[in-house]
Amino acid sequence: MIVSAPRERGRLRRTPHAARIWAATEQAAHAAPGATHVLADAALSAALRARATEIESAFAPLESSVRGLSLPLAEDAGRTGARLRSVLYGDLVVDTFLKLVGRAFDRNLADFSDGEPVETLIRRWGFHAIDVTPCADGRLSGVTDYILRIPAAVVAFRTSHAGAMFDVEESLRNWESVELRRWRESEPNPASEPTRYLKIGVYHFSGANAGREGCAAHGHDALRAATALLERLDDFAQAVQRTHCCGASVATLLVGVDTDTDAIRVHVPDAAGRASVTRFVDNTALYAQTQHLQRDAAKDAIRDAVAACAGLDPADTATEGMRWFCGYLLKNNIGQIDAVRSWYGGGYADRGHTERIIVVGDALDDVQLRNLVFQAQMETVEEGGDDLDIGVRILRSTHEPRGLAVPVLAHAAYDQRIPGALERAGVRARRLADAILARYAHLAGTGSLCVRAIARGSDGLITELHA
Repeated sequence: MIVSAPRERGRLRRTPHAARIWAATEQAAHAAPGATHVLADAALSAALRARATEIESAFAPLESSVRGLSLPLAEDAGRTGARLRSVLYGDLVVDTFLKLVGRAFDRNLADFSDGEPVETLIRRWGFHAIDVTPCADGRLSGVTDYILRIPAAVVAFRTSHAGAMFDVEESLRNWESVELRRWRESEPNPASEPTRYLKIGVYHFSGANAGREGCAAHGHDALRAATALLERLDDFAQAVQRTHCCGASVATLLVGVDTDTDAIRVHVPDAAGRASVTRFVDNTALYAQTQHLQRDAAKDAIRDAVAACAGLDPADTATEGMRWFCGYLLKNNIGQIDAVRSWYGGGYADRGHTERIIVVGDALDDVQLRNLVFQAQMETVEEGGDDLDIGVRILRSTHEPRGLAVPVLAHAAYDQRIPGALERAGVRARRLADAILARYAHLAGTGSLCVRAIARGSDGLITELHA
């Protein structure tokens, strides 16, 4: 499905037509599970399912194990025992998560697309690095490995923020670091090659329950979430152009995810590189339209849908790279839609939040699975307090009624090649942990919040930090 609505001076014109478009797409019925789609990658889906099962199985016994413990009697034993069990559960969750991080899952299962390395393909399409920013919502914690199925090898950065409202200056520094490496080391390709850095912003919505299960940071309003994120992407693109010479530029892409089914919307840019919040390819509809076609015909149908969304001729060479990349995401996501229908009978039963842990500080993306982690990237709690408050509120709503602590992991990444990096990372992680404990002292004091701190090197070495 391709939908569009008018824009005015680059901003959304809030017309009745635009409102009807969003209302119609959010209320669209999800098709019942059927035959495997011709473009579904059964082998990749099976490998991802096996990984998901391993992760879920690691956490499954923790709650019952804690409840089955016999704790020493003490004064006010009932309250003391409950508090001990709560904190113990939080510690077990953190321990289990860190063991899974150390497990070193192969995150390049999708390294090939139609027989070619993805790194080769994205350069052919005009890109040399991908930077993905989803909302911090745990239902997007599998966004690159599962939903978009992009191999980790081509993802230069992946940071999460509430409402996907990333820091423009931080993204600018990330772009600069990639470009410097291209100039100095010709990695991932020489700076002389006419490729660009691609920043993808990912918002989310609920097709079945838009008013309750959408993005909390944007008042469960998908149109508002998409509009704010598109403006942030535009700000980033302008920041690159205004602060660097010689025609410096980046490409940006807006993507939406229906967290009920993992189906995406791709807001395909037009010939000038501009996207619209109300012009997109809806992969739920595209899945149905291509399901019974032959493989080559289905791929052609995707390319035609992408071109039509952008208002372009499918043979237009100037925009071919971005259009083919959009098609690549849609094809990949068809495999995820198909898998979710097969695994869960059409859509996720847990359409709300069931996150296990909050990760604060630097991204820790090695263990990806829907509703596993609420990621809140920040340098200081003062900077990211609003994001953290959302995460704590979400996990409290599911943990507190069961008498379980909310586990929070403060994480600082470092490069072990740099002298003193571990020590400085340790200071950052401890500072975050201390600030979290101070901000939520009432929760920590009653055993409702468990905070741990680690520093992790680029070689994977984890150092636990104690007060």
